[in-house]
Amino acid sequence: MIRRVTTPALFPPPGYSHVSVVEAGTRLAFLAGSVPLDGDGQLAGPGDPVRQAEQVVANLGEQLRSVGSDLAHVLATDVYVVSSDPAVLSAVWEVVEASGLSAGPHSSTLIGVACLGYTGQLVEITATAVVPAEARP
Repeated sequence: MIRRVTTPALFPPPGYSHVSVVEAGTRLAFLAGSVPLDGDGQLAGPGDPVRQAEQVVANLGEQLRSVGSDLAHVLATDVYVVSSDPAVLSAVWEVVEASGLSAGPHSSTLIGVACLGYTGQLVEITATAVVPAEARP
């Protein structure tokens, strides 16, 4: 159903694939940005991008489960981090790698940004995922 490709003519990416291909007829889910708010709407890990990334990934998992998918079926992500420090971006990426999102590995872009939507928010992840046929009504 999903074919992940690391293009031989390009420099090998660290922990992700260049391209994810889905055969026609597959149901896709396009997820809104997952943010580091807990179930009560409170910001998780104020000032801590790693803790926020953990909450974002947990929330992403909930979004996926609500449509019958999971982290292993993610095709692509955009990971936004409020920082210009490569060490901070790398620390957030380590959370992504450990989460199962990169099990494919999936296609991803890691982006340092100036700010995000919620006060104190340091991390956000958008995703596109396959909804397995067995999860369809």
